[in-house]
Amino acid sequence: MAIIYLIVSILCASAAIVLHKHKIAGVFSPLFLAVQVAFTIYACLNAGETSCTYFAFDSLGLIFLVVITIVAIPAYFHSLIYLGSVKRLFVRYSEGNTLARNGIFHASMMILVMSISLGFLANHAAVTWIFTEITTLSAAMLIYHKRDRLSLEGTWKYVFVCATSISLIFIGILLLSMSALHTGSSDILLYSHLMEHSDELNQFWLRMAFIFIFTGYTAKIGLFPMFTAGIDAKDKAPAPAGALLAAVLVNLGFIGIYRSWAVVSPTDVGPWCRMFMIVAALITLFVATAYMIKIRNFKRMLAYSGIENMSLVVLGICMGPAGCFAALLHLVLHSLVKSGLFFQYTQMYRLYRSKMITDMGGYFNLNPFGAVVLLFGLVSILAVPPSGLFVSEFLIFKAMIGKESWVVLTISLFLLTVLIWAFSRNILRVIFLPAEREIAPVKISPWESVTSLLLFIAAAYIGLNPPAVLVEMMTQAASIVL
Repeated sequence: MAIIYLIVSILCASAAIVLHKHKIAGVFSPLFLAVQVAFTIYACLNAGETSCTYFAFDSLGLIFLVVITIVAIPAYFHSLIYLGSVKRLFVRYSEGNTLARNGIFHASMMILVMSISLGFLANHAAVTWIFTEITTLSAAMLIYHKRDRLSLEGTWKYVFVCATSISLIFIGILLLSMSALHTGSSDILLYSHLMEHSDELNQFWLRMAFIFIFTGYTAKIGLFPMFTAGIDAKDKAPAPAGALLAAVLVNLGFIGIYRSWAVVSPTDVGPWCRMFMIVAALITLFVATAYMIKIRNFKRMLAYSGIENMSLVVLGICMGPAGCFAALLHLVLHSLVKSGLFFQYTQMYRLYRSKMITDMGGYFNLNPFGAVVLLFGLVSILAVPPSGLFVSEFLIFKAMIGKESWVVLTISLFLLTVLIWAFSRNILRVIFLPAEREIAPVKISPWESVTSLLLFIAAAYIGLNPPAVLVEMMTQAASIVL
């Protein structure tokens, strides 16, 4: 079924490009979404099974497959608004978009969603690497959508950093195969095989492999040292595409690290690799806090908020199964909240025609319903009750206490306090303080904010009252790490 999904996705994307001048081209994105939903339902109904050996419908992959499907639907809706395809309910919005650009945009979004989805389900280290590389190519086309100097600069930066990261992952995979040469299997890079024979792996090559794999995937998840790729990408890409990059592409980076960590954690090099990840996460949290204090670009602020959350996630998986459970819950909730904030930003940009916070203000008077939703988003992303992220962060800190990681806990709480102050200062300024320049009135329908509101409400509900099936799946996914 995974191969059928792959083929149909490629056909839909190809048709959107080739037939971009025809009215029928608009059918292929909804068709792809229907295929995405059908594939997600099929995968959930066949949980625990494998597809073509290289894909497994395990709990870890299914959690994030469901999340990306949920986020992809409103992302398509806001893409139509961004491309100027919605004329009746909303003001026509277009920034030099042409039919050719629109076709490439929709095709790139399809390929991005497809590659992330199959990357989640990959049961083979090399297959995960392949689909991670595909996300780089599709994301680059989305970043370059405007075809101006800044988008070109951002695209080249993203491609260069991600190409370096992909090379590091490839080296790590080669080293991983060297550590497993004597395990006696025809395909030694299957995650299931590596976990089963983790005690037989060569410890030296395994340690080296984890360093390269972890460092490579930091470009996708948004951690030190290669977090800069994601910051520029989310800033330069159109907001609907930025929502996918900030909310679900980071989950693919997490999957690459988490599956490798599941292989390493029970071995003798596990404690050393754990400390390696903790140091990287704390450095990332410090960088995010430092930039948040002086940031004036709204989209980059959301991007740095993302790397702060990813640092907490990595700290969580270093704290054993309890921390892994909390980290998985945090990722699910973060995906919903962060995508909602990016969708809300599309209205703000249409109103202020600027990404700079200093050019914004008086949002409550200009778009009352959107301002209330944005305020709800602020509460959600800062993990203030009733935010669901409050629960996941509390569980992460509880896991730190259980592991007696007092230094990590103290540093994290201090940096988070500063970051919360800086982030809330900027958002509250945009909502309540008057703008420093004259803002031309723009009609914005309250219906545009409904998707963000629903995502925030869903995140709060799942965090405070998680469904039993989700708890069971996260428990299973967390149990693979010791």
